[in-house]
Amino acid sequence: MPRSLKKGPYVDQKLLKKVLKLKAEKKEEPIKTWARDCTIIPEFVGITFLVHNGKDFIPVKIREEMVGHKLGEFAPTTKFIRHGGKMQRELEKKVAKKEAEKIKAEMK
Repeated sequence: MPRSLKKGPYVDQKLLKKVLKLKAEKKEEPIKTWARDCTIIPEFVGITFLVHNGKDFIPVKIREEMVGHKLGEFAPTTKFIRHGGKMQRELEKKVAKKEAEKIKAEMK
């Protein structure tokens, strides 16, 4: 459920304070944050945030298109490994073998 328009976007005040301080000093260092629910506002454009995903900090460079979204949307919390097991590995070996043969043919 979205936040009420009457309330406005949620922006972490500590984070906003850090951003304004960084812009005043004109530095380019990333800001480390755990505030995944913070809405991206125009003041954040051009700044790099290190957003925590539960294990690591993911670097997120803020662009104009990101305004209005949440910081957490750009730092996924789950890591996709892959589908398939034995059959998938066999298929990957076949593809790799064909690529190797193609490269050898080009070298001749």
